[in-house]
Amino acid sequence: MFDTILIANRGEIACRIMQSAKAIGVRSVAVYSDADATSRHVEMADDAVHIGGSAPADSYLRGDVIIEAALATGAQAIHPGYGFLSENPDFVEAVEAAGLVFIGPSAKAIRAMGLKDAAKSLMEKAGVPVVPGYHGADQSDEQLVQKAREIGYPVLIKAVAGGGGKGMRLVEAPDAFLDALESARSEAKTAFGNSDVLVEKFVTKPRHIEVQVFGDGKNAVHLFERDCSLQRRHQKVIEEAPAPGMSQEVRKAMGDAAVRAAEAIGYSGAGTIEFIVDGSDGLKVDGFWFMEMNTRLQVEHPVTEAVTGVDLVEWQLRVAAGEALPCAQEDLSLSGHSFEARLYAEDAENDFLPSTGKLAHLQFAKDARADTGVRTGDTISPFYDPMIAKITVHGATRAIALSKLKRALAETQVSGTVTNLRFLHALASHEGFGKGEVDTGLIARDQAALTMKPTLDAQTLACAAIWAAGLEGAAPQAGFSLWAPLAQSLVLQQGDEPYHCRLQLASPDKIEIETPLGPVNARFKAGAWTLNGKAADRALKVGDHVHVFGPNGVSLAIVNPLDQTGDIGGDKDIIVAPMPGLFKSVFVKKGQKVALGDRIAVLEAMKMEHSLVSQRSGVVAEVLAAEGAQVEAGAALVQLEPEGDATE
Repeated sequence: MFDTILIANRGEIACRIMQSAKAIGVRSVAVYSDADATSRHVEMADDAVHIGGSAPADSYLRGDVIIEAALATGAQAIHPGYGFLSENPDFVEAVEAAGLVFIGPSAKAIRAMGLKDAAKSLMEKAGVPVVPGYHGADQSDEQLVQKAREIGYPVLIKAVAGGGGKGMRLVEAPDAFLDALESARSEAKTAFGNSDVLVEKFVTKPRHIEVQVFGDGKNAVHLFERDCSLQRRHQKVIEEAPAPGMSQEVRKAMGDAAVRAAEAIGYSGAGTIEFIVDGSDGLKVDGFWFMEMNTRLQVEHPVTEAVTGVDLVEWQLRVAAGEALPCAQEDLSLSGHSFEARLYAEDAENDFLPSTGKLAHLQFAKDARADTGVRTGDTISPFYDPMIAKITVHGATRAIALSKLKRALAETQVSGTVTNLRFLHALASHEGFGKGEVDTGLIARDQAALTMKPTLDAQTLACAAIWAAGLEGAAPQAGFSLWAPLAQSLVLQQGDEPYHCRLQLASPDKIEIETPLGPVNARFKAGAWTLNGKAADRALKVGDHVHVFGPNGVSLAIVNPLDQTGDIGGDKDIIVAPMPGLFKSVFVKKGQKVALGDRIAVLEAMKMEHSLVSQRSGVVAEVLAAEGAQVEAGAALVQLEPEGDATE
């Protein structure tokens, strides 16, 4: 076994790898960028090396610098985690040329599966079913349009390199194909340096079921399946194992196909064979097709660990150190059910725009596994994926595990940045999902309901008022002065809506709270508050805001009555950056007429492209930012002429 490994990654996956390494007595070396100098993975490591600037290209993608760091710190092996250099065969070869061990598959295996078109041809030869499609070298618009017509709409355009939903577009009609093709190529070029695409048939009620495989270069086993059908724009949101409705017959067929795929390329380490599955009429042995292979540890590996009892990272280290597979296929079994939910800093109510900010408070449920790379006080950076944590639960049955997931999400507390926590709870509570009726289109179909703002009620206002008044942990009379009336008033605000509340001391342990939404009787007993007889939600006051946690958590501003504020409502004359990012493309110029909804520019942030559109019809007065500039959130990018000045 190795004495020391270097982890060529950051965030939660770097912390996760360190935990397993420490458990078997292996030292860990972290690498970090400028933005990550005080991060959790640096704090956890036995040693740490600075490798460059905040942008990934200046740090985590600098393979030569990472290898130098490994050699300088005495590491014998490099673990790539996922993302960054994890599926870069040139990096694998450079690691091995330096006399180090790459904890993962060979460069040859990565290349075999790295291009989706070549991988599908290889899988056909290995007897693995593949989706009908075009994977050819002719990338002309004419050829791709013709092949899409032959395959039959709807079709899926996919980047041949990379994954994670980038460079992928669903096209439902011929007249939308070329625009989707241009967008997919652009995103693929940015993300992977390769704009080539493939076109394949889109299964109309698809499920995304993947099989965890593990090989030692000769033999492979599978650790059963995960269902990753709950996706948004091809990004997984909640994963589970095993897959709902999976029979032993279909499980064996998929597992055997996955093992054939892994052994066909001499695979070593942890990998995942992803299948697209027809869920229209139950799961069948002839209703699944190879989609792609991820030649690395998957983000969602914790659910497999929960149902098999296997530490996949420990297996990676042992096999990379020269051991054979730790166990045979017949030694592996499933136990219970597991869910994982991905908690992100993103605004679900604003089309899931990524968010940044300093985490003023972060706390997870005690009986759930939380894989995270951040702590209270850390900042969510615009340079990297905005994941806060992966929350994983396990139960004896699917129903029990799902109940535990909903409770874990309700007990998770985050303040300081916008998150998708409320959306995750709504999704976990979705009636169809509860019944196991899952497919990749569920979120898109029900997005409006899943992202609906919660209705503010009197109890929530009263809870916020107690914390705003500083009474959260004390007997009621402690918040009132003996020489002043035993009452106080305050104003809470949500968005532009103010709520005037009045707290009146009724007895040593009771407050009567008047709110615009109704009266609430608050009682303090045994160190906790009840509101109208029910336990108050958990809450926290941070600066001039109160955060009320729970399934329908809200944040309310505490208004100082002496402040005089003006209306700074949205200005439709100016298109601003909704987040920090790269002002990648601008499609208008001064004097150009635009209509409501016209695409004005593209902002690249959090490794994704975001279209900025005009909020009204008008004429462009000025482009305020240079194409290619790095801009801050709220930066003015394009200005329209005032409506009265626009000429016809």
